[in-house]
Amino acid sequence: MTIATFPPIESVTRPTVPTAQAAYYVNRKDQTLRSWACFENGPLHPIRINSRLAWNVSEIKALLNGGEK
Repeated sequence: MTIATFPPIESVTRPTVPTAQAAYYVNRKDQTLRSWACFENGPLHPIRINSRLAWNVSEIKALLNGGEK
């Protein structure tokens, strides 16, 4: 099993990131974020782009700074 390494969230300039990267930042498994998307019950809500999930970087930063949004 390889562990992905992503840049610090502070240096991300894209508006969204894929599920694996978002999971890395919030210290959860990819499947947890997919579950949040499916049941719409998590602290983050993705954007769906052609059946793929994109997670808003500003929401991730807000969550990591103590707020839910």
